[in-house]
Amino acid sequence: MLEIAIIVTVALLLDMLIGEVKRFHPLVGFGWVASKVEKILFRGGENSTRVCGVVGWAAMVIPVLFLALLLRHLDGYWSMAIQIAGLYLVIGSRSLISHAMLVGNALNNQNLPLARERVGRIVSRDTDQLDESGVVTATVESVLENGNDAIFGAIFWFVVAGLPGALLFRAVNTLDAMWGYKSERFLNFGWFSARVDDWMSWIPARLTALSYALLGDRSRAFSSWREQAALCKSPNAGAVMSSGAGALQLQLGGRSSYHGEVEEKPLLGSGRAAEAGDICRTLSLVNRSAILWLAVLWTIATFSEIFRLYG
Repeated sequence: MLEIAIIVTVALLLDMLIGEVKRFHPLVGFGWVASKVEKILFRGGENSTRVCGVVGWAAMVIPVLFLALLLRHLDGYWSMAIQIAGLYLVIGSRSLISHAMLVGNALNNQNLPLARERVGRIVSRDTDQLDESGVVTATVESVLENGNDAIFGAIFWFVVAGLPGALLFRAVNTLDAMWGYKSERFLNFGWFSARVDDWMSWIPARLTALSYALLGDRSRAFSSWREQAALCKSPNAGAVMSSGAGALQLQLGGRSSYHGEVEEKPLLGSGRAAEAGDICRTLSLVNRSAILWLAVLWTIATFSEIFRLYG
């Protein structure tokens, strides 16, 4: 357990200090290959069966898992170095912060068109008609949800199953982001990708929601989580965003447009509408949650070592 705590800590520090690899990032390459696989297997809405989606998912995920299992057999310092590098590459905390801060900076400079463009890089909804409150709401929701997808989910699966678990989670999460839409195009093709992501994110999403609740307005967070999470289409995003919104004393959700179609999303949290300054508050909540996870890991590691030495 001590080795796990060291690896997670160093990987998070590397991500915060260095950020994402600018060229030849493995996740970017993975996404590029996934788009090629999609073009080969996708045969249009009527002919795009669930079987095609399962085949595409397996073609992408099995090689990643096989490589991770091979790397796991390395010994000594090489093993730890590979695990640190691998976890660092799948954690995206610095990228999440940078993208959100770019939106906040544009709003602070009263440049709403630029803020719309920047938030469009991190959300799938239509952003060209959003007002300032809509831009902030979209950013806050993205940061809360991606706290689980880009940080805590990867850490959870690394603790549970080592580097293969973390790589598998990020591969599954990436395929869900690409294929998991309930649109006519991806309803069948992306069905399996979406279901596996739901399964793998179920526990880490609730641990993320718990972290948000403990570090914010606990009463609002827990009541929002209990009453509103089930209203969301995603069983995991609902828990994370309702708890986070309550913790921040904000109300999120509401009307959004996706590919030209207006969708009434459930209202999440309780309190006032989101404002530009709430972007920094949301990032602070995610960062403090990361510190909480490290504190828990190191506490467990310390007691494990004490028990090993003197138990």
